[in-house]
Amino acid sequence: MALQTFFLLAAAMLANAETTGEKVSRQAPSGAQAWAAAHSQAAATLARMSQQDKINMVTGIGWDRGPCVGNTAAISSINYPQICLQDGPLGIRFGTGTTAFTPGVQAASTWDVDLIRQRGAYLGAEAKGCGIHILLGPVAGALGKIPHGGRNWEGFGADPYLAGIAMKETIEGIQSAGVQANAKHYIANEQELNRETMSSNVDDRTQHELYLWPFADAVHANVASVMCSYNKLNGTWACENDKALNQILKKELGFQGYVLSDWNAQHSTALSANSGLDMTMPGTDFNGRNVYWGPQLNNAVNAGQVQRSRLDDMCKRILAGWYLLGQNQGYPAINIRANVQGNHKENVRAVARDGIVLLKNDGILPLSKPRKIAVVGSHSVNNPQGINACVDKGCNVGTLGMGWGSGSVNYPYLVSPYDALRTRAQADGTQISLHNTDSTNGVSNVVSDADAVVVVITADSGEGYITVEGHAGDRSHLDPWHNGNQLVQAAAAANKNVIVVVHSVGQITLETILNTNGVRAIVWAGLPGQENGNALVDVLYGLVSPSGKLPYTIGKRESDYGTAVVRGDDNFREGLFVDYRHFDNARIEPRYEFGFGLSYTNFTFSDIKITSNVKPGPATGQTIPGGPADLWEDVATVTATITNSGAVEGAEVAQLYIGLPSSAPASPPKQLRGFSKLKLAPGASGTATFNLRRRDLSYWDTRLQNWVVPSGNFVVSVGASSRDIRLTGTITA
Repeated sequence: MALQTFFLLAAAMLANAETTGEKVSRQAPSGAQAWAAAHSQAAATLARMSQQDKINMVTGIGWDRGPCVGNTAAISSINYPQICLQDGPLGIRFGTGTTAFTPGVQAASTWDVDLIRQRGAYLGAEAKGCGIHILLGPVAGALGKIPHGGRNWEGFGADPYLAGIAMKETIEGIQSAGVQANAKHYIANEQELNRETMSSNVDDRTQHELYLWPFADAVHANVASVMCSYNKLNGTWACENDKALNQILKKELGFQGYVLSDWNAQHSTALSANSGLDMTMPGTDFNGRNVYWGPQLNNAVNAGQVQRSRLDDMCKRILAGWYLLGQNQGYPAINIRANVQGNHKENVRAVARDGIVLLKNDGILPLSKPRKIAVVGSHSVNNPQGINACVDKGCNVGTLGMGWGSGSVNYPYLVSPYDALRTRAQADGTQISLHNTDSTNGVSNVVSDADAVVVVITADSGEGYITVEGHAGDRSHLDPWHNGNQLVQAAAAANKNVIVVVHSVGQITLETILNTNGVRAIVWAGLPGQENGNALVDVLYGLVSPSGKLPYTIGKRESDYGTAVVRGDDNFREGLFVDYRHFDNARIEPRYEFGFGLSYTNFTFSDIKITSNVKPGPATGQTIPGGPADLWEDVATVTATITNSGAVEGAEVAQLYIGLPSSAPASPPKQLRGFSKLKLAPGASGTATFNLRRRDLSYWDTRLQNWVVPSGNFVVSVGASSRDIRLTGTITA
C-alpha cells in the first residue's frame, strides 16, 4: 500500500507542476526498502508463472515486430501486459505528438538541477502518455573522453560528478511519472567506430572513478534498468561480462533492477544469462535472425546450462522494476502517436536558454533595438526539405538542434534563429537581412551596413549506423562544418560587429574565429531542441543574462585533448586524465576551460567556511543501491557567499573542486565535487552550499577493492570555473 500511495501522490504532484510551472517534487522511489517491497511482490507473482512465461518475459519478440523499438509479449497468467521499450534520452522516437527536448549535453550546460529534474519529469510524463513502460535513457556513456565521439551529445558532459548529478535528477524525474528509466550505455562505450567489435581495456581505478561513477549515481537513484553496451570490456563482451554485470553492478553497487542488452549486443545464450544479462533486446538481430534466447534459453535451462534459479532471478528483477514504478496499477495503452506535449516547450526553452554559454563579448551584447541586423549561414534557417526530412536526423542541413541516430526524435515544430530574430526585429522596428547559404559570395552585400551581424555555424555527429558528409558517427575533425571559419571571416571583412553563434554537438576549434578581426562575441548555443531560435533571442537581447557553463573543455588544437578515436582496441592509456583533468595535469592552457561561461553581470566570491568530520580509511557501510551506505553520507560542508556586483540580474554557478592529499596515489590536480547555481538581483548576495559525501573525498583502492579516504589535507577550491578559482581552503582527514 505504501508504494501505491506514493505513486498516486507523485502523479498528482507532477500534474500540478505541469499546470503551474512549479518545481517538480524531489520525491522518487528510494532506497533498499522500496526495492524490497517490489521484490516481495515479484516473488509472489513468479510462483504463478510457467517456465515458458519466464522465457517470454526475458526475451524480446524480435526487431520490428511490435509497436515499439523493443517489445516483450504479454503474459496472461499474471495479467502482465506487452511491455514497450522506446528511445530515448531526449524524447519519444517516432512520436508525432511529442516534444523534441534539449539533448543531455545542453541540460548539463545549465548546471541547474531543478531544470534538469523537470526535464526528466516531462520526459517521463510524455513516455507514460504514450504507454511506454521503459524509456531508454538517460545516458552516462559515452562520458565524452574523446571530443570527436559521435554520441557525446546524448550524455551530460565529460565530468563524472556532473554527469552523475544529472543522471540522478533525470532518473528521479522520469520515474516520478511512473516510467522505468534505463541508464545506458554500460560501460566504456566511448566511440562509434568499431563499437561492435572493439575492446575497451580500462584499468580498475579509472573504471571506478570515471566511467562507473555516474552509473553508481543512477543505481543510487533507484534506476529500474541498465543497458549493457556493444563493446567488449577488457576482452569480454559487455553483455556477457560477469565482472561488469554480476560483480560490480549487481554486487558492489547493489543494483536491484535488471540489465537489458543494447539492440543486438548479445553474443551467447548460456554465457550471457549466467554473466548477468536479464533481458535480451530486441530478441533477434535486425534481420530477424540471431535468436539467442527464446527457445534456445529454454533448452539451456532444461539442459542445466542455466540454472532455473537464474531464470527466476531475471524475472524477479524485471517484475520488481514493474512493481517499483506502480505499473501494475493501471497504465495507458501503447500509442506512440499520442499528443502528450502539454506545456513542456517551456522547459525546452528554459534549458536551451540557460544552457547557452557566452564565450566572448566585448560589449556588443546584449542587443538593444539595433537599426539593422544581418543573419548569415544556411544553419540560420530550417531545412528547406522539411524539419524532419532526414531519417533519424541523419543530415546537417538547416537549423541544428540535436545530433543524429537512435537518440534523436521528430520535431513537432522548430524555431530557427532567423525566424526568432525576424520576429524580434519586426517588434523593434529593426531592419533584417539574410544570407542563407554557406557560400562567402555575396556576404559583404548583405552585412556591410548592419549594426550587428549574426553568423550561425555548426558541427554535428551521431550514431555510427549513419554516415553524414564523411563522418561515420564520430566526427573526423573538430573544425566547424560547411565553411564555417571562412563564412565568419567573410562577414568580418565587411563588418566589424560580428556575433558568432555556434550550434554544436561538442568542442570545435575556435582559433581561426578568435583571430579574426571584427568578431566581437561568441555565443555557444549548443543543441537547443525545438525552441532553438527563441532561446537564442532571449540571450542575445538580454531578456536573461547568459548563465550556462561549459560541460567540457575547449582546447586550442585537436592534439591538446590527449585522446582520439582509435581503429582497434582502446587501451585507455590516458587513465584518469581526461578533459580538464588532462589539461591541468599536463599543464596545457585551454582556450575555454571546463565550467567557463560569461554573464552580462559580475559576481564576487567571499567568506568561505568549512566544517568536516571526515575520517580516513575505507568505506565500511552495508551495501545499498549505489554501494556502501557510508559513501553517500555527508562528511563535510563548504559554504561561500556569492554577490552580484553588476547592474543586471543574473545567475552564477559556483563550483567546488577537490585536490586529494599527497598520501593518495597519483590523481588529477583538481576534481569537481560540488556546484550551486544562484540567481541574484543586482547587489544581492546568496550562499552557495556544498555538501560533500564520503565518496567525494575517496579514491578507488585497487588492492583493497574499496573506496578509501586518504589521510592528510584536501585542497578545497571554489570558483567560477575549473581555472577561475576565487576561494581556497583545507579539509583535514
